[in-house]
Formats: sequence, C-alpha cells, structure tokens
Amino acid sequence: MSIVLSAHQLVRHYPVSRGLLRPAALVRALNGVSFELHAGQTLAVVGESGCGKSTLARALTMIETPDAGTLQIAGQDVLGADRAQRRQLRRDVQMVFQSPYASLNPRQKIAAQLAEPLRNYTALSRTERDEQVQAMLARVGLRGEYAQRYPHMFSGGQRQRIAIARAMMLQPKVLVADEPTSALDVSIQAQVLNLFMDLQAEYATAYVFISHNLAVVRLLADEVLVMYLGRVVERAASAALFARPLHPYTQALLAATPSLQRDPQRPRATLGGDLPDPLAPPPGCAFHTRCPHASERCRVELPELRRLDAHEVACHHAEQING
Repeated sequence: MSIVLSAHQLVRHYPVSRGLLRPAALVRALNGVSFELHAGQTLAVVGESGCGKSTLARALTMIETPDAGTLQIAGQDVLGADRAQRRQLRRDVQMVFQSPYASLNPRQKIAAQLAEPLRNYTALSRTERDEQVQAMLARVGLRGEYAQRYPHMFSGGQRQRIAIARAMMLQPKVLVADEPTSALDVSIQAQVLNLFMDLQAEYATAYVFISHNLAVVRLLADEVLVMYLGRVVERAASAALFARPLHPYTQALLAATPSLQRDPQRPRATLGGDLPDPLAPPPGCAFHTRCPHASERCRVELPELRRLDAHEVACHHAEQING
C-alpha cells in the first residue's frame, strides 16, 4: 500500500508571555514527531491531555504550520508548498472535530455545508453537487430531506454523522479525527465507529484517530503512537502494543483502562502525579518524575526512540523492565 502521509521530526513551539519583567517561556507542544501512514490504515494517537495530540492534528491538517520538520501528503511536500499548492493539498486531508455542536455552522442548512467543499474544489454543476450531497447523506445513514434542515434540529450523533459526511465529500486520502466520539452517548459511539470503519473499507481512506478511549483504539487502530509531553514514547502495531506494552507510561495507560476481566499476566502499573509543567519540563526523560523505574541516567539523559522487538520505544531501561 502507498504512503499517503509522512511526518518527520515535526516541531511546534509556542512562546508564552509570563509578565512584564519575566522572560517569555516556550511550550514545546510537538518536539520531533515522526511516522508514516499507508492508504486504508488507521494510526491512533494516544496520551494524556496536554501531550500534543491536538497540536499534531492541527499541523497535519495545515491549520497550523510546524516550526521545523517535514510533512508530505501523497508524496507532496506541505511545508515547502506555495499558497496555491497548499490549497490543493487541503482537499486530500480533512478533519472531524471533537464537538458535533461547534463544528457545524448554525446559520447554514446542511445542504449548503456539505456542498461547500464541492463548490471550492470541483467544477461540478449545482445539480451534480446536490446529487452528491444526497448520496453522501444516504451513505452516512441520514435521510435526504435532512439536507434542508439546520444543525440545531439534529441530535449529537446525527450532527457527527453530518460532520463526517462533510469531511468525506471530496473523498480525501487522509482523515484526521480528534476525539470524534467523546461527546456522544455510548450506544451512539458504537454506531459512529462502525460508520468510520465502513467508510474506510469503501474509500481506502487513511485515518489519524486521536482518542483517550483505549478500547476504541484497540478496535480501530492498525498502529498506535503514544505521546508524552510533545514526544513519541512508544510506537507499535496495535496488537503488539496491547499484548505487551514496553514503555512504563504505556503500561500505566493500559492498566488504567476499565476492564471486566483483569489479565493476571500483566503487572498492575500505576501512574502517580500530574503531567509536568510544559513551561518547565524536567531534564532528561520527561517521564522520570512519575516513573517507578527511573534512575539517575533518566534524570539527565533524554532517551531516543529506538527499535526493540516489534516496537519503537524511548526508554533507557525497557529491556530490564520487560525482562
């Protein structure tokens, strides 16, 4: 399968003012993130709030421009593209936002919102656009007459289906979904997740799926990227990561996932404390302040992402921890 999205050492920093007499601080929201994504596959990005997941989503969808690194969509360089080229690239990467209530224009009918990408990026006539709007509404499980209604007339689940339909109107190569089910009831979540899987099977769209819900990640993802304070600490195929996580942070995340049946073979890792201050991250491994296996080396030396078994892991003691 072809590579449709490639990121290498993406960096995004934000200067933050700390007052008149104090120097500005720097939030390193992304600090060297790399991955590749193939057509028809799903990459899940997980981690606590503040780890850089949403910043990564904004960089991939060109809402924000990274400060450094390289980003390619279908082999085309994004950061070196001019305005016209970036406009064309935007049709290949679309986004579904977390809130189905905030992502739709309350003053526009659904037909106008779904037809907008077609007006901007195609030469279709109005009749052809209307036909495609009707076809996509049917594809996401909504009736054709809904096209003439306003967003406030729909439930949260229906609105998210409309948001997905809008994102898929141009049949993008990449769809970035930022917590797309977290605001929905559990029964509706299942329906929306099934819709994501059906659309991927039909269009071979690659997904970058950002989620706190590891049960959802296990269901959807082909590969998982675990982030902590702007860096990737572990990356592996979904089956390998859930079967045997190598990084202490990943182990703690999985241990915190509610389960009716506890695996006696898996140690009960616990995660204490809070995420460090992003304005003043600790030296060395940023996770060492919360890690039960931290050594003096962890406090002074930053671990690089390296290959171990079927994983990539950024931990000095991964071999000893996992025996």
